[in-house]
Amino acid sequence: MNCLRDLLVNAIDYAGLFPPAGLGMEAAAKNYAAYRSGPDRWALGRFIVPVARLAELESAAASLLTPGEPWPLSVLGGADLAADLRAIASFRDRRRDARIASLELKASSPAEVAKAAEQIKGSVETFFEIPLADASIPLLDAIHGARARAKIRTGGTQAGSIPPADQVARFLELANQRVAFKATAGLHHPVRCVRPLTYEASSPKELMHGFVNVFLAAAFVRNGGAGKDLRELLEEQEPASFKVGASEVSWRNHKVARKELAQTHVDFILSFGSCSFDEPIRELKEIGFL
Repeated sequence: MNCLRDLLVNAIDYAGLFPPAGLGMEAAAKNYAAYRSGPDRWALGRFIVPVARLAELESAAASLLTPGEPWPLSVLGGADLAADLRAIASFRDRRRDARIASLELKASSPAEVAKAAEQIKGSVETFFEIPLADASIPLLDAIHGARARAKIRTGGTQAGSIPPADQVARFLELANQRVAFKATAGLHHPVRCVRPLTYEASSPKELMHGFVNVFLAAAFVRNGGAGKDLRELLEEQEPASFKVGASEVSWRNHKVARKELAQTHVDFILSFGSCSFDEPIRELKEIGFL
């Protein structure tokens, strides 16, 4: 079996409600249901939905949800954390066909993390989205102390919203052995490339991060990689530079064994949010990675 799957199993959190797809709830729910029964379901992660739209999801997905196979949800918090926690508790009490697996919040300081954690009290796995440019050891240690996860934004739909590889590399080096994390935005393509930022014909194009680059870079860091090589791995734009086999994945003269890939996915890089599930899977197949 292709061991890249060990690094990407359940890795694509479906965010069809969000730009650039921006689907309605009914369309996004139908897509997710189809992906759950499709041949590539091994790569599918959680359904991303704002807490404020949980009731809308319940209505739109009423005929799609089944108690025996509950949908895993990751919910985005709003301005009132106490209200969000009440909504999460209420949803959990009344639903058995969908489960809230995680909560995603924003935080820019250790104090914000601590304040939120005091309210959450470990009731739900929490991802704290932090400003990538301001990632710091105190902030990551605060997330670790709260027994939470980090979240970084690796793209966007506006020109200039894609962070440089240096920032991603620095985050990986700081987060290693401190906190597990997920990424979101801009990771539709396996390998770094110049692509449109949206699906509009007039969309500007920019150099976008590749999710294979980012995931393999996390494994590289986890196994002692750093510095110039790490940055060059994140900046790699040639799919042929990667070799995917049954027992290891290599980039240039660097190799990561299957066991190390699997462990990286368990306790370091957990998933990435994407408004498309079809696009990442299709492109993995097109370049021969699957």
